[in-house]
Amino acid sequence: MRDAVIVEAVRTPIGKGKPNGALHDVHAVDLLAHSLRAVVDRSGIDPALIDDVIGGIVTQVGEQGSNMARRAALAAGYPESVPATTVDRQCGSSQQAIHFAAQGVISGAYDIAVAAGVESMGRIPMGANMVGFGDPSGVGFTERYPEGLVSQGISAELIAARWGLTRSQLDEFALGSHEKAALATKNGSFTAQLAPLNGLETDEGIRVGSTLETLGKLRPAYYDEAMAARFPEIGWQITAASASQVSDGSAAVLIMTSERARELGLTPLARVHSFAVAGDDPLLMLTAVIPATQKVLHRAGLRLSDIDLVEINEAFSPVVLSWAKDTGADLSRVNVNGGAIALGHPLGASGARLATTLVHAMRERGARYGLQTMCEAGGLANATIYERL
Repeated sequence: MRDAVIVEAVRTPIGKGKPNGALHDVHAVDLLAHSLRAVVDRSGIDPALIDDVIGGIVTQVGEQGSNMARRAALAAGYPESVPATTVDRQCGSSQQAIHFAAQGVISGAYDIAVAAGVESMGRIPMGANMVGFGDPSGVGFTERYPEGLVSQGISAELIAARWGLTRSQLDEFALGSHEKAALATKNGSFTAQLAPLNGLETDEGIRVGSTLETLGKLRPAYYDEAMAARFPEIGWQITAASASQVSDGSAAVLIMTSERARELGLTPLARVHSFAVAGDDPLLMLTAVIPATQKVLHRAGLRLSDIDLVEINEAFSPVVLSWAKDTGADLSRVNVNGGAIALGHPLGASGARLATTLVHAMRERGARYGLQTMCEAGGLANATIYERL
């Protein structure tokens, strides 16, 4: 029976998605090309062997538009014979790319594939692909949701209210993310996965020295008078500290069969054990990680207690905390090296970034099973289980 294994996983350090960010001047094509080149160079394979490159990008407009993954593969020096395509499952785009690559390898459609992702949020602002095009929803969708959906910030506030999460809980979680990321950086836990770029050698958004008192002085980031009237239950708990950072970065994962890996003399980091995707209420938007986790565990024949390490995207503190409440997860096993609140969230890159961070942490800590899941706009979530071989 064919399987799919990850033999290499790399990422750029994550830069601040601002004009003064370290990666701001790197064209998005070159940003993705850097990880595509690094994943091949580190594995030592001939890139002509790659059957497909699948790249996740969210804001597909301008330099990130028109199947940018193909331009990035060519910019990385891949032979012209190597095809590439671009996918969009919002924040989970490059995790979906991993699913597609693994499914292709397992089915026999591919022997070797690269799953990758990128987002240059400083150069291509989030939502830029939706500007100037009128009504994006049409008649049927509007009839189904006549009051309209809301922004992710409001969804996060609704989750905090529904799960009874306090401001201090959200701030404490955010502070812990920075502390763990700073310690992982200091201890060299990220070194093997990083491909430095443009003088940036470590993740740019990690902050040290903050306190709960300092975070407690920040104002709510998403207060809106109309939303306050529509949703009086919202306590306006979320600040810039408990939300993920706007970021620039890319990541790439090399996937093949274990048989092909042996032929090439490569040692897998992990096997792609099981995968699932789930949908949930698009108003709450960010809660599908809960059914996605249940679905992938069922498919794997595992319980959450069997999972040694978890990477769940820290889009907002309440996403992780509500998920933990419903699943009963042990938070000491979750995002052990920090998450998007500290490291950043370069949308299309984050799925591959989480996978990269997870499989390297599994090797470092001797973990057998790792779970990756992330919320996505529209009430979606991917979930993947990896097994260290």
